[in-house]
Amino acid sequence: MTATSSTPNQSQVLPLYEQDYCRWLETTANLLREGKLQKLDVVHLVEEIEDMGKREKRSVESNLEVILMHLLKYQYQPELRSNSWRFTILEHRDRLEKLFRDSPSLKPFFESVFEACYTRARKKAAVETGLSLELFPASSPFTLDETLNPDFLPEFY
Repeated sequence: MTATSSTPNQSQVLPLYEQDYCRWLETTANLLREGKLQKLDVVHLVEEIEDMGKREKRSVESNLEVILMHLLKYQYQPELRSNSWRFTILEHRDRLEKLFRDSPSLKPFFESVFEACYTRARKKAAVETGLSLELFPASSPFTLDETLNPDFLPEFY
């Protein structure tokens, strides 16, 4: 006769959130839709909602850094300008436009992190181009409006 294990299986120990994230999302949506609020995994639901806001903010910063880095490369390496650089600038401007359209409250966040993003973009541009960090201005030479303007590209320095 085989001995039975006294160790519970994974589904008996772990909450659905940790077993199957996608199923947890579907279950949570259904519970909300059905008004069964008492059955919600509130702790994980709150964490997920907070994380969603953080992801949106990280997306703003990431897209902004890419734009600023490429604007610097475009300005300081005119001999290497390419359609690829212009496309990258346009693509990330479009991404920011969509983020701001869907969440207008992200625009003030964009403004508040602009200089910090420029500082990181400046360092990345120096590393990628091999140019001296000191060549790039310590403060952004681009305004907030220029950075988002789909028609703006910097001239020679």
